[in-house]
Amino acid sequence: MTPTLVRQHAGHAGPVPQVDPRARARDWSEIQERMLVPLYEAVYERLEVGCGTRLLALGCGSGLALLMAASRGAAVTGADPSSPERLALARQRLQPEAWGTRARAEVRTAGVRVVDGPLDDLAGLADHAGVRTPRYTLVTAFEPIGGLAGDSEGLGALLAAATPLAERGAPVVLAGWGPPERCATSSVLRVATRPDDPARGTGGPRPPLRDEMEEVARRAGLRPDGSGRVACPFGYADLDSAVRGMLSTGLFDAAMVASDENQVEKELAEALHAHRRSDGTVWMPNVFRYLIARIP
Repeated sequence: MTPTLVRQHAGHAGPVPQVDPRARARDWSEIQERMLVPLYEAVYERLEVGCGTRLLALGCGSGLALLMAASRGAAVTGADPSSPERLALARQRLQPEAWGTRARAEVRTAGVRVVDGPLDDLAGLADHAGVRTPRYTLVTAFEPIGGLAGDSEGLGALLAAATPLAERGAPVVLAGWGPPERCATSSVLRVATRPDDPARGTGGPRPPLRDEMEEVARRAGLRPDGSGRVACPFGYADLDSAVRGMLSTGLFDAAMVASDENQVEKELAEALHAHRRSDGTVWMPNVFRYLIARIP
C-alpha cells in the first residue's frame, strides 16, 4: 500500500461522520494540539534540536511541533496526507508569506517546507534547483498510538517510506499513550468503544500493550535506542471546549459511525464531566511515552 498517515480512527471501514473537516481542523489547532507541547519540548531538548537539525515530521497536523522546531533553528518538513485541512493550517502558520501576512520573526521560513500529497512524493523533492537536499537528521511521528485497538496500523509502512530519506543512524521518534492508570483520559476514551459493537479494526476495546512502540519500530527495521515519559495534562477552559477538543482527535469517529453522533457526543460530555473542576475548567492528568529508535 502507499503509506499515508493513519489516524487512530482510520482503520474503521465505512462512512465517516458528517462533520465539517475545516471546523474539526480548527478545533485541533486552537484547542487540542497544544496538549502535547510538553512531549515536543522533551524530545527536542533530549535530541538537542537546533540549527543543524533537518526534521521530517510525519503527521505534522496544523504545524505546532514544526513551529517549535523551526524556532530552535531547525530546517523542517511537514507531511500529513491524511488531513489536508490541518495541513492548510500548518502552511498558514509556518509559511505566512504565502498568505500575505508577516512572518513570525523567530521562524526562518526559508527552512520550512509543508508537503501536500502522499509521503512518496517527498522522494521527488530530493533535488531542488539542481542541488541535492541533505538527508533528514530526525524523523518524528508524534501522533500517539496505544489509545485504541489498531491505531498503529499503517505506521510501519509509513516509517518504511520515510527512513530512506534520513541519514543512517538518524533518530526516529514515536509517541504513545502511557499506562491507563497514569492517563485520566483513558476513562474518556472508553466512549470511543461501543459495547454493542464487536472489536473490529481500529476503535475496538484493547488491553494495554506495553511494548507496542518497540514492536512497531522493530517491524520497520529500526533499532530502539532509548525512551522517556512526559506529563501531558489535558486542560480545557470549559466542558464545551473539552468536547470539541477530544472530538478533533478523530478517536471517536468510528463510534459515531457505529452508533449515533449525538449520543456519542452526549456520552463524551458525561465522561468529561467527571473531570470538571469547581471553576468550570476540565483537567485530566496524563503521561505519554516516547521511543527513540535509530535507522540502521
